[in-house]
Amino acid sequence: MMAPAPLSRNALHVVIDMQRLFAEQTAWYTPAIEGILPNVVALSKARPAETVFARFMVPQNAEGATGRWKTYYRRWSSVTLDELDIAMLDLVAPLTAIAAPGSIVDKETYSVFGSPGFTARLQGSATDTLIFSGVETDVCVYASVLDAVDAGYRVILAEDALASGDLKAHAMVIEILAPRLSEQIEILTTEAILKLWRE
Repeated sequence: MMAPAPLSRNALHVVIDMQRLFAEQTAWYTPAIEGILPNVVALSKARPAETVFARFMVPQNAEGATGRWKTYYRRWSSVTLDELDIAMLDLVAPLTAIAAPGSIVDKETYSVFGSPGFTARLQGSATDTLIFSGVETDVCVYASVLDAVDAGYRVILAEDALASGDLKAHAMVIEILAPRLSEQIEILTTEAILKLWRE
C-alpha cells in the first residue's frame, strides 16, 4: 500500500453529529460513540481552527418537517423537540470545550453540504481536503462524503474516529463502499492523520 500524500495546509476536519442526542439514552443512542470519542477529540485538538462541528437539527414535530421527512419523524417522534430536551442537540462535553466561536454548523439533512453555514465556510476558502470523523458512518457521514467526492475534494475518513448504531452498516462503508472509490476516498487511522498534519 502506498504511503498517503502529505496533507495540504488547506485541510478541514469535519466532525459529524457528535451530539448528546447520539451519545445518551435516546432512540438514536449510538453506543460505539464512546469508543471513538478520544480520537475525535485528538483530531479536533490538533487543529481546532481547522475543525468544523456539524450538528443534526430536528424539527419541533413531524408536521414541521418537509416532504418525506414528515414520514421519517412520525417514525422517530421521540427525537423531535416536542418530546426531546433541546440541550440534547448540543455537542458532547469534551467537544463543547474545543469548539471555537463560529465552528459549529447546523444541518437538517444527512449531508453537511445541506448546511448553509458549512457551504459558506467553504466558499471563498482554499479548502481542498476534508477529513471526516463522527457518526453515523453509514448515514450522515457517508452522505457528506459522497457530496464531498462529487465536489472534487480530497476526502479522508478517520477510520477509528467513525461509528454507527449499526455495526454491520459501519463495516460495509469502511470495508466495501468507500474502498470502491479508492481513487477519491482515503481511509486512514487517527494516528496517521495526526502524523500527516505534523509534517
